[in-house]
Amino acid sequence: MRFTPTPLPGAFLIDIDRHDDERGSFARTFCAREFAEHGLDPAVVQTSQSWNRQRGTLRGMHFQRAPHGEAKTVRVVAGSIFDVLVDVRPDSPTFANWFGVELTAENARAVHIPAGFAHGFLTLEDNTVVQYQMSAFHEPQASNGFCWSDPTVAIAWPHPPVVLNERDRNLSPLVP
Repeated sequence: MRFTPTPLPGAFLIDIDRHDDERGSFARTFCAREFAEHGLDPAVVQTSQSWNRQRGTLRGMHFQRAPHGEAKTVRVVAGSIFDVLVDVRPDSPTFANWFGVELTAENARAVHIPAGFAHGFLTLEDNTVVQYQMSAFHEPQASNGFCWSDPTVAIAWPHPPVVLNERDRNLSPLVP
């Protein structure tokens, strides 16, 4: 695997080394040793998957408040997304800065999102499936988020969302 730092400290793009042959391909998508070598906590206590029926589905921007912060590694296994992470650590020099990347089943790229970051994505195709590995258990009382269209953060989404659930539609700005 190849780990490329993003402009936001602690966040990495992860590219696999795919081995192709007449059967198709094979690649390692996670290795605790390689994560640790890059200073990332390799703990995985929960994995989740979201299926997104329609292009233009937006999920986000979500995070868990301390002390329940969670690191996530996100990968697309069908379809494609514009994936966004935002530094929500109040004392960070990159607070409210965002980074976006296109993740597709074809490019097999993943993004590692450290604890203290919000995460969200917009689907670019119908029937997109996203897998997540998390370093902490989901704690509903620590669940938090901010509005996907917050002008303070000013995420440059590739197109407007078509599908939003009520929770995401009603999130407050990051900085009130």
